[in-house]
Amino acid sequence: MEYLYTIPLALSLALKVFTLYFAAVAVFALAKRRRYPRTEPRTRFAVVIAARNEEAVIGDLIYSLKRQDYPAHLCDVYVVPNNCTDFTEAAARAAGAEILHCLAPVSSKGGALHHAFAQLRDRDYDAFLVFDADNVLAPDYLARMNDAFAAGAMVCKSRTRAGNPSASGVAGCYGLYNTIFDLIWNRPRAACGLSAKLVGTGFGFRREVLESLGGWNTVTIAEDAEFAAQCAQAGFRVCWVPEAFNYDEEPTDFLVSLRQRHRWCSGVMQAGKRSLSGMWQADAPRPMLRWDMTMFLLAPFIQAVSGLLLLCTLMTGLAAGAGIAPLLAYAGLYCVGGMALGVMLCLLGGYPIQEMTKAIVMFPLFMASWLPLQMISLFHDSTSWRQVAHRGQKKVRKTA
Repeated sequence: MEYLYTIPLALSLALKVFTLYFAAVAVFALAKRRRYPRTEPRTRFAVVIAARNEEAVIGDLIYSLKRQDYPAHLCDVYVVPNNCTDFTEAAARAAGAEILHCLAPVSSKGGALHHAFAQLRDRDYDAFLVFDADNVLAPDYLARMNDAFAAGAMVCKSRTRAGNPSASGVAGCYGLYNTIFDLIWNRPRAACGLSAKLVGTGFGFRREVLESLGGWNTVTIAEDAEFAAQCAQAGFRVCWVPEAFNYDEEPTDFLVSLRQRHRWCSGVMQAGKRSLSGMWQADAPRPMLRWDMTMFLLAPFIQAVSGLLLLCTLMTGLAAGAGIAPLLAYAGLYCVGGMALGVMLCLLGGYPIQEMTKAIVMFPLFMASWLPLQMISLFHDSTSWRQVAHRGQKKVRKTA
């Protein structure tokens, strides 16, 4: 029966190893950040936007691309409408984008991107950028991405901020969450030569990356995480470009947020199951990139198991008569600490505290909800996409 005690001990040790590793890397956030030197426009971009029922917002993104402080002849915008039941295609054409149709039925964003890049690979572009339809870009976005590619970057991730942080407490929490990842993930990895977190939207890569990977070939619902794993396997580092800002319209409803983040958790687990086995091929380059990606892909599984251990510990303590008072005390300390962290993140992320009161109060709950979502995803794999309604961003804040 000794194994009954050995398994929890081993899992607890694995959790400590993960925590220590991520904490050790996060220390590099204290290093001085090096900026890419400003460079004359030279990169010819193809912007690709996969859109499903985004008639209300697609025009705002295209207009923000057309108004860039960058030569217009060096940027073409392509929209890939897929499974639309509205007038997304007409709105995109009216805003000035070219339309790429999928060559066969698709059921995911990754499938739409596959067909788009199959049609663009032979065209004369230096780099490709990928956005979600609800994004809006800062006017110097293309110029700052050009700086990074001119400096030798092969894959780039820009800084994502909430475009509607004061719309609700939930939307503001996304902004604070993005700031956390900029501080403890992207900034330190930029300093020590590891890859930024390539998730969501606002990333780009050179033509050579697409050719090396044989086109865009992702099959999971987390096409971004799967693509990042493919880059790590091939030895391509994801460079962080914090001077390039893209603004994302965040969900305003907590239940919608739970559905969206459950899909994200499931998607990263799918990417892990698909990619981890090939991460350590004998001839694969740049082992530190692959090690860091391995830790990233394993993290959701470790977090889910740690959540189960925590739940068992709480239930065992209550069954043994420990009482609920200590639990309430710990919960209260967690809430106070979480709200204090929210205030600090507002200051560091450039969000006005007076507009973020609801987000600060809700932030402890928002962060705590990730753990049950990981636990649910361990047993219930989300494979379907459900639309998040977008209404458009009223204004784009000045970059910090």
